[in-house]
Amino acid sequence: MKYVLVIPDGCADEPQDALGGKTPLQAARVPRMDAIVSEGILGRTDTVPASMPSGSDVGTMSLFGYDPLVFHTGRAPLEAAAQGIELGPHDWAIRCNFVTITDGNMASFTASQLPNDVGEELIGLLQEATAGNPQWEFHQGVSYRNLLIYRAKDADDHPFDKGTSTTPPHDLTDQSIEHDLPAGDGSELLLDLMERSKKLFAKSAKNQKRADGQPPATQIWLWGQGSRPALKPFQDQFGKTGAVITAVDLLRGLGKLLGWDVIEVEGATGYTDTDYAAKGRAAIETLKQSDFVVVHVEATDEASHEGEVEEKIKALENIDEHVVGPVHDYLKKQGDYRILVCPDHPTFLRTKTHSHGYVPFGICGSNVRPDHANSYDEVTASVSNLLLPKGHQLMPFFFGTLTN
Repeated sequence: MKYVLVIPDGCADEPQDALGGKTPLQAARVPRMDAIVSEGILGRTDTVPASMPSGSDVGTMSLFGYDPLVFHTGRAPLEAAAQGIELGPHDWAIRCNFVTITDGNMASFTASQLPNDVGEELIGLLQEATAGNPQWEFHQGVSYRNLLIYRAKDADDHPFDKGTSTTPPHDLTDQSIEHDLPAGDGSELLLDLMERSKKLFAKSAKNQKRADGQPPATQIWLWGQGSRPALKPFQDQFGKTGAVITAVDLLRGLGKLLGWDVIEVEGATGYTDTDYAAKGRAAIETLKQSDFVVVHVEATDEASHEGEVEEKIKALENIDEHVVGPVHDYLKKQGDYRILVCPDHPTFLRTKTHSHGYVPFGICGSNVRPDHANSYDEVTASVSNLLLPKGHQLMPFFFGTLTN
């Protein structure tokens, strides 16, 4: 039996006035996703517990069958694993965004998709400025996404704890940052580094006069802190080998921690310009070696963060045509299979940020008795009798003996 999970990140949304009261999923032409529902079942699940902030770190952990209330320690440790950064038992990882803040507002949580060469220079300046304290390590990621590591001296060296509060910068798009700065234990350390970064970035000629003509990054934004998580390997948990195809470090790291193969795809960008067809081809090739393959596409989430309804629809249609369609066609020719389509959380175009709430899932394949749904969307799913209140219930349901 072969299994595939396709994650159109953040695709669940609200009805849009610009779409005549339809959601992007309803407005998009997604016949292959609709076919999964018409050939199988449609349900809904809640991937993010109400007590936790909505994000892909929590949502994907749920989708992969792990209760985030038990296993989640923070977003940054997952990204550290993706970069091969080993965390000691008392170390902390912290997400470090390059951002553009104008007049006290979060003008861009990506610093207008900062080029990698500019990011390399800025990371160098940050590391040089903290050279006197070897406990701080800055690590460059891709574009605006970077990491800061705090190396603890010993078990008693713990400036941060679960009460340390930070806010994802993508939750503050076009909003004031005044009431969302780091707070709680260790926040003074984070605030000091954020403040110091302003002068460093102002001195970088490459940043101030970017080749792409975009505004400069004005500072770092620190958030998503956490210590090393303890996750049971996926094969021990579910008896399946796994692989993940993604352009996002968060999912790469989670995949590594679960013991999966992490498949790199040329042209996968983590943005709306990603090579969807290359991801589809990679999934088909990976299925020849793995029992279970996850294909994650970030484009739908990025379009939501930018409030671009047409870009979100376009991304959905590309996922449908170039990922879901070819992969499902391949699975049908190979024997027993199941395919699941489900986002990790809603991301609303209206608010440009992640939200809590139910997301629709569609499953078809071997031993899946069709229900009466014909459309893969939030509205149709809302009246389905198939309800999994906790997102981590979906994976054992997907692998198990399905009843509906």
